[in-house]
Amino acid sequence: MRIFFFILLLTMTNISFSENITTVYLFAGQGSDERIFSKIKLDSTFRIIYISYPVPDKGATLTEYAHAISKQVDTTEKYIFIGVSMGGMICSELSDFLSPEKIIIISSARCYDELPFRYRFQKKFPLYKIIPKGMLKIGAQILQPIVEPDRKKNKAVFKSMLKSKSPTYYKRTVKMIINWDRINCNSSIIHIHGTNDHTIPIGNVVANYKINNGSHMMTLTRGEEINKLIISILSRKL
Repeated sequence: MRIFFFILLLTMTNISFSENITTVYLFAGQGSDERIFSKIKLDSTFRIIYISYPVPDKGATLTEYAHAISKQVDTTEKYIFIGVSMGGMICSELSDFLSPEKIIIISSARCYDELPFRYRFQKKFPLYKIIPKGMLKIGAQILQPIVEPDRKKNKAVFKSMLKSKSPTYYKRTVKMIINWDRINCNSSIIHIHGTNDHTIPIGNVVANYKINNGSHMMTLTRGEEINKLIISILSRKL
């Protein structure tokens, strides 16, 4: 009998403990993977799951891609989204039909209007269509250190993340981002942005938190600082 009550107590304790855990889904950027979050460290009340990015279907929109990715989210438990760059855009799309406790985006955009002019130009004059997919990948590898020079702090990691992506993935995700047509900027999304982001300049961005001299790569290059801010945001009740 004592053994029975001990097992019952242990079971109830495990159920209570699991109920207090919130799953944090991390959405990397177009040219990165889970390593971009290597300096994000949360306490034991959070369970971290990294969202994986399959090669999008041919002709898929960012909205359709978000719907496909949503299958990785367990909505029966409490959960939070944190997205970087393209990952933040996906989180913005997911906010239309999923209900996370919080959404935090970093170096990203809530809607199309927050993207820079060159994206709008490419939408009207889609030069990317005539560039072979292999060249798009090579171009990303060449331009990234030029556009965001602080990535040299973690040069090998950024180079490896870019190299791991397939040319087809690059071609299709570039098309999705350029043709993103999201008008609604969800004001409940918490936006962290660097003042020295050259990929998505802060000029059009309405950020809740501005990181002085922060670049597009700051989730890793200034990871400790970003981590402290995320912990502070997560500690606040809605």
